[in-house]
Amino acid sequence: MTDWVKIYLAGQPHQAEIVVAVLEDHNIEAQVIDKRDSSYLFGNVEIYVDQRNAEEARRIIAENEL
Repeated sequence: MTDWVKIYLAGQPHQAEIVVAVLEDHNIEAQVIDKRDSSYLFGNVEIYVDQRNAEEARRIIAENEL
């Protein structure tokens, strides 16, 4: 069973998709969960990765200034 941990919050879905694409380029599977309010579109989009990949994912995000 995979233990997913939140590693990133984005204000917009396109920002989250860029982060996911960069992580996937480094062979890290990521899941996006849109927690924005459907009527007013406020809130965040969250990115989760397997806990075994969390530190590397955070490093990749920081190195790429995402």
